[in-house]
Amino acid sequence: MDRGPRNISHSRAFYPAIGLMIGLVLVGVEEGSSRVFSEPLTAAFLVAVMIVVTRGLHLDGLMDVFDGVFGGFTPERRLEIMRDSRVGAFGVIGAIAVLLLKYGALVSLLMLPQPGKEWALFLFPTLSRWTMVVLLGAFPYVRTQGLGSPFHGTGIKIATTIAGISALAASVLLGGFAGLGLFFGVTVVAWLMGWAIAKTLGGLTGDAYGATNEIIETTVIIVATALATHEWLEPLLDLLRRF
Repeated sequence: MDRGPRNISHSRAFYPAIGLMIGLVLVGVEEGSSRVFSEPLTAAFLVAVMIVVTRGLHLDGLMDVFDGVFGGFTPERRLEIMRDSRVGAFGVIGAIAVLLLKYGALVSLLMLPQPGKEWALFLFPTLSRWTMVVLLGAFPYVRTQGLGSPFHGTGIKIATTIAGISALAASVLLGGFAGLGLFFGVTVVAWLMGWAIAKTLGGLTGDAYGATNEIIETTVIIVATALATHEWLEPLLDLLRRF
C-alpha cells in the first residue's frame, strides 16, 4: 500500500467517516454494557474504549500542548518542551481535567430518560475529527519534520471538501437542526483554538491536532447532553415526521 506524503495528506477526506466508525463501536459498547452494568461504569468503559482505539495518541498530544503552552515563555522553548517525551505537571492536570469532564458528561448523557443518546455517541467523534481537518487546512505547520508534516502537501482542497460534506451530512442526518448548529459551532471553536495555538507556537504541530480532537470531543458531549435533555437532538427523518 502506498503511504506516501500525498496519500497521507489526502486521508483527511475520511476523518469524519472514521469518527462515525468509532461512534458505531461506542454505541455497541454502550448497548452491551448497559444491559449488565450501571451508567457510571458504562461511561468509564466508553472513555477507556476511546483511549484504546486511538492508542492514546490524541490524549498524548493534549498533554504535550498543555506542557508546552503553559510551561514555556517563548515559541522555541514551548516547542522544545512539547518534543520532550516526558510528561509534566501541566500535561497531567490537563489530561485529568479533560477525562473527568468527558466521563461526567457521558454519565449525564447515559442517565437521560429521553431518546437520542445514541446520536450523540455517533456525533462527537465525527465532529472532533472534522475539526482536525479544519486546522490542517487553515494554519501552517510549524516544524520542518514531524507527525503532522505529511499532511501539508498540495492538492488538498478536494479531500477537505469531502470531509466537510460528509461531516455536515452526518450532523444533519443524525442530529437535525441541533446537529447543524453543532457542526458550525465546533468549526468556529476549532478555528479559534487553532488561531490561539498558532499565535503561541508560531504554527501548529501534530500535538495541536490531537489536543483539539480531545477538547472538541469533550465539548460536543457536554453540549449534546444539554440538547438531548430538551429532546432537541434527533435525526432529521424523525424531525420531518412532525411536520
